[in-house]
Amino acid sequence: MSLLGPIDDEEVPLRVARSRPVGFPDAQVGSILVVGSGTWIDASGEKRGEHRLVELTVAPDAPGIWAELAVFHDIWGPFDFRGLRHPEVEEQNAPRLAVALQTLDALLGVCAEPGDPTYFGSAQGHGVKAPDELDGRGPDLTDLL
Repeated sequence: MSLLGPIDDEEVPLRVARSRPVGFPDAQVGSILVVGSGTWIDASGEKRGEHRLVELTVAPDAPGIWAELAVFHDIWGPFDFRGLRHPEVEEQNAPRLAVALQTLDALLGVCAEPGDPTYFGSAQGHGVKAPDELDGRGPDLTDLL
């Protein structure tokens, strides 16, 4: 199902319910994955569009709702994927990620917990943990890009 509009539109729950497969009239929503374009800000302050900048998965299953936010870009931390510093990019974007995570905390009424680390990084607080540095550089992660 495509939302083609704001996720907080009051019509969204009705559209999700109507997307139930005809052959399974008692089917319940297990989780919702929200994927779309996002905007990041480069070192010169220019806004750039990026498909799949973040993904939000929400699962309304009992015993309680949970949400997972996953990021797929190097703009949130102090180094790009080549291991080069990019403080202007981090300064423009990391605070935006922190606000999004804090908003999720408030919406769900619980503090975010960091997920498992990946090859590309790990969460810390309301952001991305800075990787280990060697000679002023971060790790070169381009071998898996």
